[in-house]
Amino acid sequence: MFLFDRVKIGRAWVGKKISAGVSAGFSAGIIVACSLLASPLTVAQLNDAEPPAHLQAEESSVNEVFNLRQYSENFASAGQPTQEQLGALKEAGFERIVYIAFTNNRNAIPDEDILVKNLGMDYLHIPVDWNNPLPQDFYVFADAMQRSPERKTLLHCQVNARASAFSFLYRVIYDDVSVSAAKADMDTIWQPNTTWRDFIFAVLAEHDISPECDDCNWTPSDV
Repeated sequence: MFLFDRVKIGRAWVGKKISAGVSAGFSAGIIVACSLLASPLTVAQLNDAEPPAHLQAEESSVNEVFNLRQYSENFASAGQPTQEQLGALKEAGFERIVYIAFTNNRNAIPDEDILVKNLGMDYLHIPVDWNNPLPQDFYVFADAMQRSPERKTLLHCQVNARASAFSFLYRVIYDDVSVSAAKADMDTIWQPNTTWRDFIFAVLAEHDISPECDDCNWTPSDV
């Protein structure tokens, strides 16, 4: 399993929401992007260590994407890719990009949707409010993934905080990854604050899944 991220709680990032509007016909490989709206996170607050080997992509050019974490052959999350990195993602076989932050983030690409479509990839935008993430936001993403799970997808936001939280939930609920393993992968990026911890717990509860595990620390961070 792989992860497309290189940032932890010691680095800054921005959060956004992705507009609803999920199309039933997404092409293989989705990239989800997210950023933080009025977020207190800074690059200095995210972990700058190299991601574990099992979370790195095979293609070195793809690993250049900020905080990239590749969880499986067809699913990864990351911070905001540059325009050039979007092209590298296409060359690496990604077929779908999902962005879950707001387009007014400081490092967002205003015309990312156009760039992605011109590269021949599918694009989904779900604007997720950093201060008020909602279960329906997550289910818009999950529905798109479930409709075409074979498509190679990148879920991204600005620093991979939002995206890693969504990734944690998707892997636990739909991919049968253990809470312990998924939480350990999310820990390589950040420790959710109270808002995001409670959001994660609420979605897990809807599926009768306990967030507890022997190695899980859910003490909220201050970000």
